[in-house]
Amino acid sequence: MEYRNLGNSGLKVSAVGLGCNNFGMRNDADQTRAIVHRSLDEGITLFDTADIYGNRGASEEMLGKALAERRRDAVLATKFGMAMGDGPYLRGGSRRYIISAAEASLKRLDVDTIDLYQIHWPAWRGGPESASPGSIEEAVGALAKLKAEGKIRNIGASNFNAPQMQRALSVAPVTSLQPPYSLLAADVESSILPFALEHNIGVIVYSPMASGLLSGAMTRERIAALPEDDWRKHSPNFQEPLLSRNLRLVERLRTIGQRYNATPGEVAIAWTLRNPAVIGAIIGVRSAEQASGIAGAADLKLTADDLSVIEQVRTRQAA
Repeated sequence: MEYRNLGNSGLKVSAVGLGCNNFGMRNDADQTRAIVHRSLDEGITLFDTADIYGNRGASEEMLGKALAERRRDAVLATKFGMAMGDGPYLRGGSRRYIISAAEASLKRLDVDTIDLYQIHWPAWRGGPESASPGSIEEAVGALAKLKAEGKIRNIGASNFNAPQMQRALSVAPVTSLQPPYSLLAADVESSILPFALEHNIGVIVYSPMASGLLSGAMTRERIAALPEDDWRKHSPNFQEPLLSRNLRLVERLRTIGQRYNATPGEVAIAWTLRNPAVIGAIIGVRSAEQASGIAGAADLKLTADDLSVIEQVRTRQAA
């Protein structure tokens, strides 16, 4: 496993991190523990969750229990800001909300300090910022207070664009940014990744396999069998005409991966990690075996020829 410095923090994290969105969905403590411990055994140290994951805090609770005896081996990241209930102080970015949200996360995770505490979205509940309690400046100010009190070690942001990051930086140093980034969603290359690199902000990307589409395990039949309430069922990338193009890209990733004994998904992850702004990539898994399957992506170094082949496919698809 490769370890990289997270922005300006001096904190080292594994290049492949574990996304804990699935924890708590089935309330399977034994499976969660098996996934967490296998991940640690494979060298994965970065664990990313959020207070909203797994039905209002369940992911944090299960992750905290699974890490109990191995807490010192992990870098613990969580997020806040999504609606956790009704009322003006149960969502958003007001100072009062953030202080209470942090205290609740500390309790659920059963820790004294959170390594990386991240604003989940810049516009809470998906509405305009003016309609949400608090603001970016108020939120970062509250996070700076939590850091001064020792309750969090680093301030992070998720899903921010460059102007929003600039606003955050005007209040306090921000260690990390978490945007979506994959071969099928590379628009962050134009602005936010260069901004992060210029300001020494560590980028931890999510969905590097495009919600499983680039994993190599997603087939037409599997997509057709997705339940109607699965958002991927209705996503353009999972429908024609884009689906055929995307599956052709997967086959090219498979061909490249065969030379390294790697899956298409590992190649897709490695492609995101080759960007100098990217410190790590977060991947969600549903079993301990899948945790072992993604860990190798950190050590996969794509050659210039590999990248050229991938770029040719991407260019033809875009055309």
